[in-house]
Amino acid sequence: MRVLLLGANGFLGRYVAERLLADPAVQLTTLGRHDDADVRFDLSTGSPGALSRFLDAVHPGVVINCAGAIRANARDLTRHNTVATATVCEALRRSGCGARLVHLGCGAEYGPSPSGSSTGEDALPRPGGPYGVSKLAATELVLGSGLDAVVLRVFSPVGSGTPAGSPLGRLAEAMRRVMQHGDGDLRLGGLAVQRDFVDVQDIARAVHAASLSAAQGVINIGSGRAVKLREAAAMLARVAGFNGALHEMEPPSPGSRMIPQQATDSPGSPGAQPAPTHAPYPDGCGIWQQADVRTARDRLGWRPRIGLEESLADIWMEAACRI
Repeated sequence: MRVLLLGANGFLGRYVAERLLADPAVQLTTLGRHDDADVRFDLSTGSPGALSRFLDAVHPGVVINCAGAIRANARDLTRHNTVATATVCEALRRSGCGARLVHLGCGAEYGPSPSGSSTGEDALPRPGGPYGVSKLAATELVLGSGLDAVVLRVFSPVGSGTPAGSPLGRLAEAMRRVMQHGDGDLRLGGLAVQRDFVDVQDIARAVHAASLSAAQGVINIGSGRAVKLREAAAMLARVAGFNGALHEMEPPSPGSRMIPQQATDSPGSPGAQPAPTHAPYPDGCGIWQQADVRTARDRLGWRPRIGLEESLADIWMEAACRI
């Protein structure tokens, strides 16, 4: 099976590429904006015609779209998430390759959910920020394209390579700094937020399964369990062997995120840092999100295998290497 992977150098794309390369039946070609791709092509500015001609030359049986942006202004999110997906869909319509499209969406497309609920694929999407809006628009383009296509709505990815700007990435980096200078305390805010974390290796398995299946429409990919950041922070501390105290700040308002700071004896002490503030959680999904993953089980034969503690150990291993 010949597979064309878009966005192979990204957080998720790297794991998808690794998974596909381990399958001897797969002939993998990568396409992206950087020099390490087999073919250099910017989906946000390249024309559908040029991409279509490349598809006709390579003739893949499956196209996997892991390309996109997470942290950018609304204009760039639209270019890299929505316009780029429109280019892919139009190129596939023009091409004679007849490839199946596996597109990676995200849980942020759903927006805030009632606490205690599990979000199924039939939920009405109400994204709470520009990122979710740009990804939802991309999903709608895929679903309305008439192509043989499936959208995997990935909830909160975690594991080795987790971006340093993410809540868990920031926490690991804060622990690293404290431990590097001797055990101390951390002051944390926004720990009441709950998210459905799913390991990147499990996500790669889901993408592989989707590329081999005939499933269409939207399929959630998550653990099926919401975890408080408070619980994840304590778990990461155990994994890291962090002996300091985790001081939780005042309860945050709904939709706040965790911002770690090193605790100090007094505001005027040398090296003192301001108390953490609460800012909107970057995915715009409020205080709670949990995926209903029964469709992935029934249509892809997929279940998550890797627990959060193992994912956090991978995050810490990377952070510890910087000590």
